[in-house]
Amino acid sequence: MNRRTFSKTAAGALALPYVALGSQSTEGQAAPYGISVMLWTVYRKLPFEQRLENVAAAGYRNVELVGEYRQWTDAEWERALAKQKELKIEFDTTAGLKHGVGNPADRDAMLADIRNELPIMERLNCPACIIMSGNVVPGMPREQQHASCIEGLKRAASLIEGKQIHGQPVRLLLENIDPEENPKYYLQSVAEGFEIIRAVNHPQVKFLYDFYHEQIAEGNLIEKLEKNIEYTGLVHIADVPGRHIPGTGEIHYENIYRKLRELNYSHMVAMEFIPVGDPIEELRRAREQAMRAGA
Repeated sequence: MNRRTFSKTAAGALALPYVALGSQSTEGQAAPYGISVMLWTVYRKLPFEQRLENVAAAGYRNVELVGEYRQWTDAEWERALAKQKELKIEFDTTAGLKHGVGNPADRDAMLADIRNELPIMERLNCPACIIMSGNVVPGMPREQQHASCIEGLKRAASLIEGKQIHGQPVRLLLENIDPEENPKYYLQSVAEGFEIIRAVNHPQVKFLYDFYHEQIAEGNLIEKLEKNIEYTGLVHIADVPGRHIPGTGEIHYENIYRKLRELNYSHMVAMEFIPVGDPIEELRRAREQAMRAGA
């Protein structure tokens, strides 16, 4: 399973600051953010441990997961965690919950998903989880589904209130998906996503700003970032069209990285592009660009 499959089928700052890991540039200057990679995008046919080895070879020490662990046996857990420790990799975000926050009928199931995910996050030492809105509910006015997203996230926030994992506040990250990828998905607009997060008004509930999706949906990427940086808890990186490495399409990512630096964004910048060439080389090049522009 990957997040793209999930998005098509789903119906659904604390006092301690977040510290971005792995934010050292090749010149020795520090960007304010860390760099991660969404693991579903690379080496999907290899064993999990080899996938970690490859992203580590590209210079990454942070990885995002999409439920790869859901069917692991005890032995597979042991091997995965041993390899993580050996490579000094941090799992910074998980994804792939079955239910979203937009459908009131799914509210209890969505909260159960989060309750079930928290022990897994603790085992992974992973402090953040991506939350989806789910699909449009047939016959439900948008105003009602918008309100459901707010109420669902408020209820979810009560489950993580004051909790920490790996020395960081547990965070829930609401994500947008563009209408070309999933025309049925409710939250296609970043502007509406930030409205929802502002209304929830909880330091452990932030927005996952996916530049790839928003460029397809509405564009105007940097202005929305400037206006909403305090509500941004994660950004995802891929170029348009094709979801490939920055530089292959129309998004000027160096300007985005410079703006993130200017705004002192201190969370993760996660690569979620599909390599067109050698994955290690492309991941390394993308990481170096992000570090250089953000330093």
